[in-house]
Amino acid sequence: MIKVEWFYWLIAAFFIAVAVLVVRDQTNPRRLSSAAFWGLLGLCFPYSSFVVAKTLPAWPLGLAVVAIACIAGFGGLAHGTQEKTTSPQERQRLADRFGNKLFVPVLVIPLVTGLFATLGPKLSVGGRPVLQPLSETVIGLGASALVALAVAMWLLHDRHLAVPLHEGRRLTENIGWAAVLPQLLAMLGLVFATAGVGKAIGSSAGQILPKGSLLAAVVLYCVGMALFTIIMGNAFAAFPVMTAAIGFPLLIQHYHGTAAAVFAIGMLSGYCGTLCTPMAANFNIVPVALLELKSDYAVIRAQLPTAGPLLACNIALMYFLAF
Repeated sequence: MIKVEWFYWLIAAFFIAVAVLVVRDQTNPRRLSSAAFWGLLGLCFPYSSFVVAKTLPAWPLGLAVVAIACIAGFGGLAHGTQEKTTSPQERQRLADRFGNKLFVPVLVIPLVTGLFATLGPKLSVGGRPVLQPLSETVIGLGASALVALAVAMWLLHDRHLAVPLHEGRRLTENIGWAAVLPQLLAMLGLVFATAGVGKAIGSSAGQILPKGSLLAAVVLYCVGMALFTIIMGNAFAAFPVMTAAIGFPLLIQHYHGTAAAVFAIGMLSGYCGTLCTPMAANFNIVPVALLELKSDYAVIRAQLPTAGPLLACNIALMYFLAF
């Protein structure tokens, strides 16, 4: 059986390789602390497998997370000028040469992921599933990244794995601490849900919602998902809070909505908030740095006209399709 943690270990190997490259970069003014950041991040992935299996204690993992946060918080991350990759001029020449063919590896990722998600649960050998149950989509995402890498190397006529490794290191260092933000914010949502924030919001919502108004409940859930995502920076962090407060008790249990439609459209409503918040740094702030835009909020301003109408469409879709 192909397990999802294998792909987590592959991610770990990449971050550890980045740490090795960083520590060898003499032009990096903070190469030791930067290497420690990426190395600790990489080691957290395989160690987590043993924590989940309850064969190793969780407290070293907690200390590693604190150390990662301290390194980033106290300015321990930097990157040097020693980059074994193509120059901006060379990348422009390659873009002119290959044109729209450069999008082929990108399009491979959703295609392969979709195939794994739809066909993966049906694959079995001798009555045993080929892919780890309930993880087919994540496994597909990992596999699609490998397939896309192979397609890109074939398309660009490059046979050296060191090239994507060094380019991956360059992009990873440009992204910096924001690379760990999705995991931390998702965990924040779990902490909020465990602390009972969702139940408190649900109790308050029950007092202000008009009795028997399905539309009001739908609007509150969708708008709440967007607002909590704006605050927390990640729809995955907002989802357990708003679902425990409104989504499950009201829309599913009370109004008997279709769970798949309610939760899927609820997540899409949260993504409307992602378009509007600098807290979603990996989506809205990192592109500013990578594209060298003049304003830190240029991406958000470009997305705002889409976010509002899209949220309204999600409310209508949930109201008419989920009940």
